[in-house]
Amino acid sequence: MVDALLIRGRLARRVREEAEKSGLGVEEYLVEVLSQGLDPKDRVLEYVEAAEDLLEEAREELGKGNVRQAAEKLWGAAALAVKAYAFWKGEKRLTSHGELWEWKRRLEDELGEWVSDSWYAASAMHTCFYDGWCAEKDVSTAQKRVEKLVREVVSLVKKKKPD
Repeated sequence: MVDALLIRGRLARRVREEAEKSGLGVEEYLVEVLSQGLDPKDRVLEYVEAAEDLLEEAREELGKGNVRQAAEKLWGAAALAVKAYAFWKGEKRLTSHGELWEWKRRLEDELGEWVSDSWYAASAMHTCFYDGWCAEKDVSTAQKRVEKLVREVVSLVKKKKPD
């Protein structure tokens, strides 16, 4: 299990509200806030490590049968992987879903068409969290695709300099 921090009451509501205003999950929002001002290389590492942590949390939630939480953590992992790629490639901080999609396309150009399949699976998980329509099998299938996306981005940003 990864380290955990429990925030309750007014502060917890504020964090959740701010995350929702930004169109982010709570974990993704906190990574954004806490990584501001970091050296670019450290920020990329923060993004990919948080993506890996979210994958682990998604596995745990799915194991407990908490489909919606697992789905949202998969979305967060994919979004942070794309953000890591964007920051690694151009030191660009992404602030909208539109920018995420733009950088997903750039990542697809670099790694291949399979990136779209992984991204679509992650996007479906984001919808699942809010609408609650997916089943455990849907999340399990998406998990494999998102894990590949995160794994490939981690490998990319850790082993070579951007073109």
